[in-house]
Amino acid sequence: MSKIIVLALGGNALGNNSEEQKEAVKHTSKSIVDLIEGGNKVIISHGNGPQVGMINLAMDAASKSEAGTPEMPFPECGAMSQGYIGYHLQNAIQNELKKRGLKKSVATVVTQVVVDKNDPAFQNPTKPVGSFYTKEEADMMTAEGFTFKEDAGRGYRRVVPSPKPIDIVEIEFIKSLINTGNIVIAAGGGGIPVVEECDGLTGIPAVIDKDFTTAKLAELVDADSLIILTAVEKVAVRFGKPDQLWLSELTVEDAERYIAGKEFAEGSMLPKVRAAMSFALSKTGRRALITSLEKAADGLAGKTGTWIG
Repeated sequence: MSKIIVLALGGNALGNNSEEQKEAVKHTSKSIVDLIEGGNKVIISHGNGPQVGMINLAMDAASKSEAGTPEMPFPECGAMSQGYIGYHLQNAIQNELKKRGLKKSVATVVTQVVVDKNDPAFQNPTKPVGSFYTKEEADMMTAEGFTFKEDAGRGYRRVVPSPKPIDIVEIEFIKSLINTGNIVIAAGGGGIPVVEECDGLTGIPAVIDKDFTTAKLAELVDADSLIILTAVEKVAVRFGKPDQLWLSELTVEDAERYIAGKEFAEGSMLPKVRAAMSFALSKTGRRALITSLEKAADGLAGKTGTWIG
């Protein structure tokens, strides 16, 4: 019996520009199609932190130029990133399927995700978007009204509010696509954040963490497995220290203890662990896997990766 697998790809793994991204997804598609060829139903989500930040800064610069291009609101920038990243992914997956003689359809669903307009995240922007900058560059853009924070020793990045996902607007359509044998790319960049107003849904400037939205997506489609992909094969504690320890299994209780001890870096491993915990706690028996893209199939087979649940 085929299993439903929800994959979360990181935005940083997709390259820094369109050409890099097209090359990156060729490699990515091979690992994804390995899972499909194994008889699994696969839903792919992806990050968009670097991409949506670049789109937003480019549109902001264009609006201040002689051309006087109209400003592009942040929700629309998120939708643009979903479209072009989704196009690159579905194109690469479709080409890889064709090479292997597999007849499957791939579609990207531009996805809206409901958040609470009173979420405390709106008072404390924490989600990194866009490129890395030096402190001097960040200070200059801070003077223009942007908020920047240092990101895990790698430089400074713009930060925006990151509210928690409550529901996925297009979930029934996504279920219909996956249940009829299609491969679905959805909830890109954590989805377009929308709030419920008296006259309907309204987009709001924010970026939902894609790992949390992917966990919500996996929960709502009743996935058998959630796989959160990262640059390393396993989760580690005391990362980068002489006594570093790689973890193969992690209970929710142990994860809580390690989080309390600040073992996982904010903006990198911490949200992945929290999202995995969220999925594991959403229903008895659910478990999530954190591993690298190249090791996803081996991780599902129990050969590597960190299982949380």
